Amino acid sequence: EEVDAAVKELLKLKADYKVASGVDYKPASAAPAGGKAAKKPETKKMEKPLGDTGNAKKSGKKEKKAKPTKEKKEEDKPAEGKTAIKQSRLGLEASKLGDLPNWYSQVITKSEMVEYYDISGCYILRPWSYGIWERIKEFFDREIKKLGVENSYFPIFVSQAALEREKNHIDDFAPEVAWVTKSGETDLQEPIAIRPTSETVMYPAYAKWVQSHRDLPLRYNQWCNIVRWEFKHPQPFLRTREFLWQEGHTAFADKADAQEEVVLQILELYAQVYEDLLAIPVVCGRKTEKEKFAGGDYTTTVEAFISASGRGIQGATSHHLGQNFSKMFDISFEDPNQPGEKCFAYQNSWGITTRTIGVMVMVHGDDKGLVLPPKVANIQVVVIPCGVTASMSDADKQTLHSKCEEYVAKLKAVGVRVKGDTRDNYSPGWKFNHWELKGVPIRLEVGPRDLKQQQCVVVLRHNGAKSTIPDADVSTSIPELLDTVQKEMKAKAVTDLSNNMMVADTWEDFLKFLDQGKIIQAPFCLEGPAEDWIKTNSARDQDLVAGAPSMGAKSLCIPFKPLKELAPGQMCISGNGKPAKAYCLFGRSY
Repeated sequence: EEVDAAVKELLKLKADYKVASGVDYKPASAAPAGGKAAKKPETKKMEKPLGDTGNAKKSGKKEKKAKPTKEKKEEDKPAEGKTAIKQSRLGLEASKLGDLPNWYSQVITKSEMVEYYDISGCYILRPWSYGIWERIKEFFDREIKKLGVENSYFPIFVSQAALEREKNHIDDFAPEVAWVTKSGETDLQEPIAIRPTSETVMYPAYAKWVQSHRDLPLRYNQWCNIVRWEFKHPQPFLRTREFLWQEGHTAFADKADAQEEVVLQILELYAQVYEDLLAIPVVCGRKTEKEKFAGGDYTTTVEAFISASGRGIQGATSHHLGQNFSKMFDISFEDPNQPGEKCFAYQNSWGITTRTIGVMVMVHGDDKGLVLPPKVANIQVVVIPCGVTASMSDADKQTLHSKCEEYVAKLKAVGVRVKGDTRDNYSPGWKFNHWELKGVPIRLEVGPRDLKQQQCVVVLRHNGAKSTIPDADVSTSIPELLDTVQKEMKAKAVTDLSNNMMVADTWEDFLKFLDQGKIIQAPFCLEGPAEDWIKTNSARDQDLVAGAPSMGAKSLCIPFKPLKELAPGQMCISGNGKPAKAYCLFGRSY
């Protein structure tokens, strides 16, 4: 029996080694396991043989010198069988506060959210991230349908002539328009644009469909991809050349109805996406004239904050277009009160993108990886058997696995998204690290002792808290815990925003807070030249990368609920001698 147990243990170590290194273990001749080399990181052991191979091609002597070293490393690997799985390459090698860009890149790839692609600025969204987008989509789609919005789909291609009609209104992204110029080897007679947004695609059809005031309101939405050929440094989710979004385009006979949709309906839903689903507080407000959508009368927005970078980020926007596009595309109808008189529709457009996922990663993630809010997590609970040893009987192993399956079934029955990880080629410790990296909100551990005591161990991802739950309470306690996790994540993010959003009534305070990585509400005259002055004079001299602390502050929004009301006679923070009209939120931004 002792021999059998030892053989099983050796086979397990061999399997662990293959998982960690990707190659079969080849034992060296008679040498004790566990030499000094065993302490070296696994990554170096992978790299050395590659270097030796290169040297061997140049010199036979070098090959002979390298060979004993190579054997030494191989003979030591069995001693590392248990720990090789936990090598640093599995986890993150950058800290969030110390190296945010590298941390972000590692988190989204190692957690299996994104795979890089061979075209810069384009990325593969893997199921772990796309599932989050699906939950955002499910919520928002359900809510806009309650408002009477219908889904549709319009072509991805835009003729050059159609895009030219909107030339004055798409200045913000005109340089980013991607064009199709060839069909095979043949040049197209006229280049075709890939939609950067869909006004020019949709509105000619709206003009056909609206003949009477009875045809209004017209409220269409589409879920699609957008291409904007960014020249700035791309970042997955945050700034990409192709991204997924929804774009709603609506037309009303009455201006008040259109304005109600923009602020009271759609913007409120966007705030709910962030606050209720993603557990991220946002500041709702109106963009300044300089920052609004060029084709609109005004733009409303939800703004989030990334404390790790000290930067604000636009979460979603809802634009009131007025009659700008309806006059351009002749979306008109006969005035019911004045026969023969032509009226133009009042329009809105609004959109939210996969940027939401990047904001969520930045706000909640930590040095262990993702931290997912339960409401959007693909898997809310992972069940892991523990304490399985080589000496454990097959019957005991089966009993343990059966208990895990029982927990999975119980939780599925009450609507929890749950997965049992009963893979036998990974250790429990490796699984703990793996699912922590992927951000699963709750880990449920089951070991032989738990079976005897009719309980399970529960570990929360967001704060590491550990507790035990009786078997009988699992179906009720876990859903309650998920609600608690969601609320605590939101509360933590609210505190973070509160601690980092300041009021500055003097330019000195403005600069001080900005240098501390804060966002600032300051009295502002709302004029473009003053906004330019603030951005220029709040920048630092260092020529650092875009988004580094040297970047100047821009207006993020004019909050609907400012932290402070203007005092009588209060002047603009820019020092231009003009009276302030509102407290405006400023900060460095993405």
